[in-house]
Amino acid sequence: MTEKEEAVQRMQDYIAAHLTERITLADLSEAACYSPWYSARLFKELTGSAPADYIRRLKLSKSALRLRDETCRIIDVAYDMGFGSVDGYQRAFFREFGCNPKEYALNPIPLSLFTPFGVKFRELWKETSNMENIRNIFIQVIDKPSRKVIIKRGQNATDYWTYCQEVGCDVWGILTSMKSLSGEPVCLWLPEQYRKPGTSEYVQGVEVAADYNGSVPDGFDVISLPEAKYLMFQGEPFAEEKYCEAIEAVQTAMNRYDPKVIGYVWNDADPRIQLEPIGTRGYIELRSVK
Repeated sequence: MTEKEEAVQRMQDYIAAHLTERITLADLSEAACYSPWYSARLFKELTGSAPADYIRRLKLSKSALRLRDETCRIIDVAYDMGFGSVDGYQRAFFREFGCNPKEYALNPIPLSLFTPFGVKFRELWKETSNMENIRNIFIQVIDKPSRKVIIKRGQNATDYWTYCQEVGCDVWGILTSMKSLSGEPVCLWLPEQYRKPGTSEYVQGVEVAADYNGSVPDGFDVISLPEAKYLMFQGEPFAEEKYCEAIEAVQTAMNRYDPKVIGYVWNDADPRIQLEPIGTRGYIELRSVK
């Protein structure tokens, strides 16, 4: 990273660590090691948002997930996230998401949550790795139930990079706002039978129950997947900025692996599944077997 990117990344890390507190420009300036004025200008230049807007949107998105997943009072959520008043929190929530927090808590709908991408990832698209270090890969057989997946299709995308260029990265925020069987959004490589003409092999979505009849965001589709057995490949924990290397290590191991050694063969009639690369747990990918 450049010196400027390192400074902004330090500010982003500070915000993430102190989100429930009152964060001032002086705090961010100290983290960045630049003047307040220059820190604010640098932050907006590299993230596209002023620090105050970035913090507000992140607080509101975190509060929405809490309203979705917990039984809690609006006043507690507002003050826990550092808002000065309930009225101010409610107005900010409505301006951001177009609905009242109380209404949302009673009937959660898909929201476009703010996803704070670290600037340290800016230069890592399709980085080349020489794979000098051998990595351990954990392999486990898991069973997937019959289910539906609410997906957002691209046009020609075959991986995350081309998908983001076609669809944009904001779709991940919508997917994160939706409750999923697996507890998080998924990325899928769709076999031909699940693709529509002129749409991409690679999609992002959320797995929901087979009898799901709830909200589907505009521009999204629903596909039904059968019960299936998968091999889950999980790599070692990794430094977040090394995620491309972590992905390559797992995919290389998966391509070399022969499931016949445990009595299976690959089943390419089911989608291959990718989970979000999270350094603390290691990169995870799943491929169907029979």
